[in-house]
Amino acid sequence: MSEHPAAPAAAARPWYVPMTARRPDEGGRVSTPLELLFDLCFVVAIAQGAAGLDLAIVENHVASGVVQYLMVFFAIWWAWMNFTWFASAYDNDDVPYRLTVLVQIAGSLVMAAGIPRWFDGGGNVVIVIGYVIMRLAMVTQWIRAARSDPPRRRTDLRYAVGVSLVQLYWLLLLWAPVGFAYIGFAIGVIAELAVPVIAERPSMTTFHPHHIAERYGLFTVIVLGESVTAATLAFQGALDDTDSATLIGLAVAGVVILFCMWWVYFDHEDNPRLDSPRSAFIWGYGHYFVFAAAAAVGAGLVVAVSYHRELAEGIGQTLASTATTVPVAVYLVAVAALHAHPGRSRLIARAVNGAAVLVAATSFLPASLYVTAGVLAVLVLVLIVSTRSRAVAPG
Repeated sequence: MSEHPAAPAAAARPWYVPMTARRPDEGGRVSTPLELLFDLCFVVAIAQGAAGLDLAIVENHVASGVVQYLMVFFAIWWAWMNFTWFASAYDNDDVPYRLTVLVQIAGSLVMAAGIPRWFDGGGNVVIVIGYVIMRLAMVTQWIRAARSDPPRRRTDLRYAVGVSLVQLYWLLLLWAPVGFAYIGFAIGVIAELAVPVIAERPSMTTFHPHHIAERYGLFTVIVLGESVTAATLAFQGALDDTDSATLIGLAVAGVVILFCMWWVYFDHEDNPRLDSPRSAFIWGYGHYFVFAAAAAVGAGLVVAVSYHRELAEGIGQTLASTATTVPVAVYLVAVAALHAHPGRSRLIARAVNGAAVLVAATSFLPASLYVTAGVLAVLVLVLIVSTRSRAVAPG
């Protein structure tokens, strides 16, 4: 009687691996399970920010609510983005790396816990503490990279020093006068954005273009999914009170809008061209508007439900519509700009930008959400025809 050959023993995973740079042309480079968990944990903070925005609009605190939302979303986006690009260049997946990422996840949850207090006027101390936890964890990663990657040691150390100094600034800003808060925040944002520009001058980190494109695409899907969840919960709560046909129509329009937003983002012929520092910075920084707008659309749909239920008495129909149409328009313009390159059809860019103008204009119409859904559906049809025409064109 023959015996089955013994299965090969699984290779032992070392607990510590030197953090050397990964090859930018590495085959089969995809998002790791740890990166996906990291993204999902960040959605908690995004959901809190969107909830604060829709409540501020319903209560007619539009200006302050929008500013607070954009400020807190910068912290969410910037911490996520820095981890994403670092992991593309240095992810060695050993035990210290995983534990450091755990600290960053914990920091994101601390920050999420402080967002409702921030919108309620209770201060930003908890948000800053959570943010600093995440960023200082990144400093330890950069120091590890500097020890193991001599060709890029200067770059890594510049990151470590720059990030540390900016975190010290954020902590000191907590003691600044209240009147200096917004100016102080703007200074901090400029400092944060400047760190990668300065640090990458000696030599660029070896990020993987395909991996970066996939990471950004997956996070776009996750943010759109959070908008679907927020809108669904709002519609569910409303349907528990009434079976209004109008409410069901709004739900259908909302689904069409979000689905078309997904279609527009992923309707491109190839991966982005991140072959220069300029293109990499534009792609990385430009997605702030994509992510923030995508999450804000969910908040806008919640506002639409509240307005329909007459729970937003302090705002008019135009403002209730604008809560959705403006983020959709911003999203379209940002996506068109980020996916623009010499090989891309000008018709596509014009169609997307033209749709953005039409969507913004629908804010003044009585049935703006339905019209917005219709405009986006026509845009998707144009993209389908244009893409197929280019695919079958001779030569």
